[in-house]
Amino acid sequence: MTPDSPIWIAGHRGLVGSAVVRALQARGHRNVLLRTHADLDLTRQADVEAFVAHERPALVVLAAAKVGGIQANNTLRYDFIQQNLAIAANVIEACRRHGVGRLINLGSSCIYPRDAAQPMAEEALLTGPLEATNEPYAVAKIAAVVMVESCNRQYGTDYLSLMPTNLYGPGDNYDLNGSHVLPALIRKFHEATTAGHAPVTVWGSGTPRREFLHADDLAEAILFAAEHVRAADVPRGLLNVGSGQEVTIRELAEAVQRTVGHTGPLVWDAAKPDGTPRKLQDTRRLDALGWKARITLADGLHRTYQDFLREHAR
Repeated sequence: MTPDSPIWIAGHRGLVGSAVVRALQARGHRNVLLRTHADLDLTRQADVEAFVAHERPALVVLAAAKVGGIQANNTLRYDFIQQNLAIAANVIEACRRHGVGRLINLGSSCIYPRDAAQPMAEEALLTGPLEATNEPYAVAKIAAVVMVESCNRQYGTDYLSLMPTNLYGPGDNYDLNGSHVLPALIRKFHEATTAGHAPVTVWGSGTPRREFLHADDLAEAILFAAEHVRAADVPRGLLNVGSGQEVTIRELAEAVQRTVGHTGPLVWDAAKPDGTPRKLQDTRRLDALGWKARITLADGLHRTYQDFLREHAR
């Protein structure tokens, strides 16, 4: 792709989409296609078809999704499956119908079974039951992976699905009713600190283990895959993206606490759900192709908290 090649980032205001935009701009790309939800509703098939037919992007990064943490996934179950299925079906079909050369479909590690062997390899897909609290979202993301694979097999397209681990970074959602664990912890510790280092309550036991990937690292992985990886090179066109940095939720909470500078007590609410006991991605497939994450958790937390202070702190 040249700097003038049209590239559509679907979901450019989100955590992943905004990181991809930053990465493209740093590379000198001048024709990045951006549309807000008000400009283009991705759940409306005719509108998506018309947009792709008119703009003819060379690359589409499908980063748009309805996302949230355990509480949001478990209470808005229909919304999560309906909206994510509609977005994926509309964008993938528009790309196929109008000859888009490359599509990178973004998913989540929650597509793998709750009790998958660790670290979770791409081959674990569809081998067991999913985590119950986010099953509707996971089913929608699995459907998108199978759509991409089926499109490649039936129509000879060159589309990929990337499955990142837990993400964080600038542009994250800090709403305590809908955010993931890391941004929620940043907001909780910040507010507790400004309130005189008040106690902070964290859901669960603190024992589940999670892997975290900075959004800027994921953006680099997306562009690497778009430039260097062919769908035919990887089964199902599916690649895990992770950092290899695994911590317990307790260790994460303590790391955020240090980053924010909070000195009050931590309280664990064991009555709340833990979610999947462990989630670590097996990234050997992508490693072998020549890409690895670079941002450490400590550095990433510092960057993310500075962004929170600029954009959200009162």
